[in-house]
Amino acid sequence: MTPLYLDHASTTPVDPLVLKAMQPYFSKIYANPSSIHAAGQKAKEAVEEARWEIAKILHCLPEEIIFTNGGTESINLAIKGIAFQKKRGHIITSQIEHPAVLETCQYLETNGFKVTYLPVDKFGLASPAEVRKALRNDTVLISIMYANNEVGTIEPITEIGKIARQYLIPFHTDACQAGSLELNVEKLKVDLMTLNGSKIYGPKGVGILYKRKKILLEPLHHGGGQESGARSGTENVPGIIGFTKALELIQKERMKENKKIQQLRDYFITEVLTKIPDTFLNGHPTKRLPNNAHFSFAGVEAEAIVRHLSQKKIYVSSGSACSSQEIEISHVLKAIKAAHALGGVRFSLGKNTTKEELKGVIKVLKDVVGGLREV
Repeated sequence: MTPLYLDHASTTPVDPLVLKAMQPYFSKIYANPSSIHAAGQKAKEAVEEARWEIAKILHCLPEEIIFTNGGTESINLAIKGIAFQKKRGHIITSQIEHPAVLETCQYLETNGFKVTYLPVDKFGLASPAEVRKALRNDTVLISIMYANNEVGTIEPITEIGKIARQYLIPFHTDACQAGSLELNVEKLKVDLMTLNGSKIYGPKGVGILYKRKKILLEPLHHGGGQESGARSGTENVPGIIGFTKALELIQKERMKENKKIQQLRDYFITEVLTKIPDTFLNGHPTKRLPNNAHFSFAGVEAEAIVRHLSQKKIYVSSGSACSSQEIEISHVLKAIKAAHALGGVRFSLGKNTTKEELKGVIKVLKDVVGGLREV
């Protein structure tokens, strides 16, 4: 069987057009953008042009774009940057955030900050009303993800953003899974937003933090003062060019591509639920990422399914993490109280996934799950 990659929520291949755009910046336009000579200034011009292009897509000012090495750094800069600038206070987040958010908040708790981890409903939706109820006089930040990386649920970001604006509290969203969704920061009512290249058919090791101009951040990196002092370190010029091209492409094509991939996703979900008994869909049935299908299979452990599918050259992701002899249920599946959470498996389609490929996956998956249940 030809290898089939269905783990695009983890990372994506680099689009050929993205790679082509990056190539000159490895060995032709390679100077340090901070250098004042002509070669350096040519690299700097490319970085600033990229900043302008991203700003147009996000409907913000170019100076509100900070280049980083990826989603985790952007998240840390957003949350710690606010916290260190404020020195003390209260943060609101949800129980299903990416570990980059949760572990950053847990770290801040050891430094005197108070954190409210909001519960979500059975679909993984955070409630704007619960966000409002959690507000305190010392709340300094709200951080709720745009779309969940495991079960794919899309959160009510705009409604939460309106509440944050009403109370003049900075609002951050982790949008690393949401590159193909609406990214107009004014429509979303966000003050800080993180994106990374590896989820949008761009290069790994590059991302951005959108920071609304009036928001003050304490930098995490000190040194050369790049990115207007917000993030010191020589800019990854090829990565920045690649990220920008990838974002342009995915946003330009998103309506058409999302419709196509959503139809494939819905077909896949229906077939799996119909043909494999005792299987349950996790996440919201409609308010979910176009490419995400997350199931729990009763009576089977996710790790076993993932390994057996891998032997058949089908690559997916489990909803649980294996630690030595003990299998730990994903914090997301715990939060939504998913049935048969130990059997949680994520299938994330790509823009080149076909219906014929999915038909083959369904047949193999049925055999794998059935065989494991017999054992």
